[in-house]
Amino acid sequence: MPKNQTRTEEMTQAGLNLIAQALSIYDADLRLVQCNKRFQEMFALPSELVVPGARFDDTIRHLVDHGEYGPVSDVEEFVQARVRQASAFEPHYMERTRANGRTISVEGSPLPQGGWVTVYTDITRAKRSEQLLRARSEELSDQLLNHAEELSATNRELAATITALEETKRQLTEMEARTRLTTEMMPAHIAHVDDEGVYTFSNRRLNSVMPGRPLDIVGLGIAEALGPSAYNRIEPHLKAAYGGKPSVFEFTDTDSSRRIRTAFTPDLLGGVYILSMDITEETQARVALQQTRRRALAAQMTNGIAHDFSNLLTIILGMQGKLRQMAIPEEALTLIDATIGAARRGGRLLNRIGDITDNRAYRPQPTDVTALLMDLKTLATPTLPRSVGLTILDHMPTELFLVDAGMVHDGLLNLILNARDACGTSGQITITAHTVADTWIEIGVTDTGPGFSEVALEKALNPFFTTKGGEGSGLGLPMVYNMARLAGGNIRLSNTPSGASVTLRLPLRRTVMPTGGLALLVEDNDTLRATFRDMLMGMDYSVIEATTVDEAVALSADLPDICLCLSDVKLAGSATGIDLVERIGASGLPCILMTSLPPEDPLFEHAARVAPVLRKPFSARELTTLIHGGQAA
Repeated sequence: MPKNQTRTEEMTQAGLNLIAQALSIYDADLRLVQCNKRFQEMFALPSELVVPGARFDDTIRHLVDHGEYGPVSDVEEFVQARVRQASAFEPHYMERTRANGRTISVEGSPLPQGGWVTVYTDITRAKRSEQLLRARSEELSDQLLNHAEELSATNRELAATITALEETKRQLTEMEARTRLTTEMMPAHIAHVDDEGVYTFSNRRLNSVMPGRPLDIVGLGIAEALGPSAYNRIEPHLKAAYGGKPSVFEFTDTDSSRRIRTAFTPDLLGGVYILSMDITEETQARVALQQTRRRALAAQMTNGIAHDFSNLLTIILGMQGKLRQMAIPEEALTLIDATIGAARRGGRLLNRIGDITDNRAYRPQPTDVTALLMDLKTLATPTLPRSVGLTILDHMPTELFLVDAGMVHDGLLNLILNARDACGTSGQITITAHTVADTWIEIGVTDTGPGFSEVALEKALNPFFTTKGGEGSGLGLPMVYNMARLAGGNIRLSNTPSGASVTLRLPLRRTVMPTGGLALLVEDNDTLRATFRDMLMGMDYSVIEATTVDEAVALSADLPDICLCLSDVKLAGSATGIDLVERIGASGLPCILMTSLPPEDPLFEHAARVAPVLRKPFSARELTTLIHGGQAA
């Protein structure tokens, strides 16, 4: 037993022994937990009945045998009756006269952990005073004396009740404090509104789930706290909850652009309980995974067909080539050229299908979006007619973001070429780029063409839909859509007063990395851990190490000076490096993941959506480049 604990128990026992009343504490199993010296002295108990673990029934049996309760005809039945009474213990106050003629009061209170505490007070002197008062005060009426006695007893009972109530209040206060602390630590907003829509409880997390809302909302109406846009989205579900129907639903908060999942649970006493969570990243990951599965299914369906079709096109081109070498009429040559042209367009179509259904993964890396847009303008400008202008309105912060630069570049170039075709010989193409509520990177491409038709707005993202007739493949916009969904983002088509607009949204992932300081290295392979430790120390980092997610989380909580976490994806135990990032990422600690998994592995793709990823093996230069904000090789 620790020395401090032993000293605390000795001091507690010494304090209890100074109390004039006898005191005993029994647990739910009817065994003694604690008592003071006065308890042993009052009832003349042997030493074995005043040590922790002594049985309650043995103590009652001893008291009966020594005449504490006067004559008892059936000792065992008396003992068992007291045991049953103790097992169903209820708070009480009573006074009884002992066999030795002394009178004691017995005050008992249950404990929240089970068991009870009982205080025994010798009130013989108080009782004798009452009797003496009766004997010497014949001039007082019996009614007054009885009232005095009743008042004295009532006061003693009231004092016992007040003590029990104060203990209950203390326990409730502690329980409320623990409950509030627990709810405030949860990554969700927990609240209650009354039947008029006024908040009666909140764990003060609304602002973290839906940024821009008030921090202290108790006493505010839900419409006022959420704002008109969000309230209009949840109002039908709230009314249903008031009607007794629980619901779970998702909506996008227009003000913060975050995806929110909310649960309404009717309160049988009036009002509604509310649980709200920010599931923006979960939704982005879910969308990306769904798109990956769709693409894999499409690849399975089309690869075999494309292979056979490619063979047929090869045969057609070969036969047409032989026909051109034969002595055939001039008008037949025109038909041969047309057949060859159609076959070659079919080959290009196969290549476009391959671009959509290939196994290329979305690989985000630290990217200067501003530089990417400038390179795009340099590349795209020569492809535009002289009377078609290209303007870039860049409002991106001057920092690096995690995007797949190659995919984004190709997707935007595709949109520019579509806008060029829409403008014809003259017009204006404008690209705008900015962040949205610290959640999205939004890039828009607008033109001054005729805009999308109603049918195009509905079907333009479907493969093979085109408004260009035989000149279009119908795969341009689907390719961009595919890229956005792989990233966990989306694409939106609309018309402006002057033409068409395509808006691309990608998840906003920052890559601000420190240089030097204390680094946390999480790797379960001893040899690899030594290698990575040397790399980090060569970059002026001090290194602490862990082999599991639980160890790493504990270290990050105990050491606030950690400025970088480098972790393998697969670690000892069931938790992964992805779990580690999700558990410590909220603290703002920059994290880098590393893995030897292939890029098409679902775990690799999931990792790439939550943090920068280095593929093993990698060099110290590649690690340094990534930490300093460049492209990982």
